[in-house]
Amino acid sequence: MSNATDTGATLTLREAAKLLAGEGMSPHDAEVVLANAIQHGELHASVKRWATEQWDGQMLPGNIDPRETRIESADLDAWRSARDRGA
Repeated sequence: MSNATDTGATLTLREAAKLLAGEGMSPHDAEVVLANAIQHGELHASVKRWATEQWDGQMLPGNIDPRETRIESADLDAWRSARDRGA
């Protein structure tokens, strides 16, 4: 697997999900996968959460805001590698 991200780059959860969506899942399904990984401590991120009454669109686990949550590209690449190995 080649790294689709630039070293040192920071992505929003939504941008990271678009990379995963290219791997055969819808953008929202990819956001849910990433949000679950963040919630379970498998993927490090700087998380911004919505208050329930502020939510617009489809909700993600933990009310994670996909536009304001940031993921370092190195963390995303490490998580994807571990996921590909089945860890």
